Amino acid sequence: MAGKLIAENRRARYDYFLEETFEAGLMLTGSEVKSLRVGRANIAESYAAVEGKDIVLINADIPPYGQANRFNHEPRRHRKLLLHRKQIDKLIGAVQREGRTLVPTKLYWNDKGLAKLEIALAKGKQTHDKRQATADRDWQRDKARLMRDRG
Repeated sequence: MAGKLIAENRRARYDYFLEETFEAGLMLTGSEVKSLRVGRANIAESYAAVEGKDIVLINADIPPYGQANRFNHEPRRHRKLLLHRKQIDKLIGAVQREGRTLVPTKLYWNDKGLAKLEIALAKGKQTHDKRQATADRDWQRDKARLMRDRG
């Protein structure tokens, strides 16, 4: 990922085992792009799903752009993701056969100024997995503190 970050789904790493990431373009309207340029978006509760032969982003919140008046967009509409056909087929297969989930992790501007979405092929974590991840993270923090204090 290179470029300016617009929105990040920080909870994704806590709730899922992220296996493989893909960079996808988004099919947006003009008022959505302007709203993103202002830096307003929320992908925390969103997910990607299969609709026919396409993959769409569902429940991502891009608030209406103030100056767009009657030409404004629907804030939580389904937005088509732009991927190569081989990537789409791979993702559809993983979702349908292996029960994986498509989780958006980052929304950002790339070097060319295009809005890109990083989606991850993910497997859900159980409660005990989350507790273990928290315990591991706490131990790493304590270990770093001990090493720093002892020299």
